[in-house]
Parts: sequence; structure tokens; C-alpha cells
Amino acid sequence: QVQLVESGGGLVQAGGSLRLSCAASGDIFTSYAMGWFRQAPGKEREFVASISRGGSSTDYAGSVKGRFTISRDNVKNTVYLQMSSLKPEDTAVYYCAARRDGSHYHTSPLDFGSWGQGTRVTVSS
Repeated sequence: QVQLVESGGGLVQAGGSLRLSCAASGDIFTSYAMGWFRQAPGKEREFVASISRGGSSTDYAGSVKGRFTISRDNVKNTVYLQMSSLKPEDTAVYYCAARRDGSHYHTSPLDFGSWGQGTRVTVSS
């Protein structure tokens, strides 16, 4: 089972940018499709973006499409989430997730078996 550790969260003003990183260890990274989810206070965890095992295919939630970019470095065993034009409604704890040996076209948290501890992103207005 892969272990995941997120970093890069923080406080940013609306319109600003942040890059989140998720370092993976403990298993073959390229065996996993990767995803980012987020959970705001009082809300359910929601899909943000996902990327295929090779990195050639991505998927995004409509609310972030055009503003966020997911990518991965299969040499560094790391997945990234570049967030731009941030809005206060992007405030949440962001989680990295991994899905073994499957397609990345999954948006339910139940379809991802490994999770990081989360990193908090706060966007001020």
C-alpha cells in the first residue's frame, strides 16, 4: 500500500496561486492513478482532479477546470496540484489519494484506497 504525504498548503489572497505536492512511498508509484480531493468545513469530501498512471490523461471538477492543473513526476514519485485564480470557496483541506491498477476516471472518494493526511488551504477575500 502506498503512503502519501501532502505539503504546500497555506493562506493566500483571492486571485493568488498555490502549488500542492504529494509525495508517495512504499509501493510502485506508476501502479496508481492519483487524485486530489478537498473537504470544506461542514461539507462532504469532493473530487477536485485526477491523473492517469502515466500522466497523459487528466480529469477535473467543473468548479476548478481552467484554474487548477494536476501533474505528476514519476521519477520523483510526486503528484502536484497547481492552483491559480483562487477563490474563497476553494478554502478546504486538500487530500491526495491513490487508486491502484485502475482508471483515473473516478470521482468518488470510495474509489480511492490510499489517502494522505491533508493540507489546509485558506483563501481570504
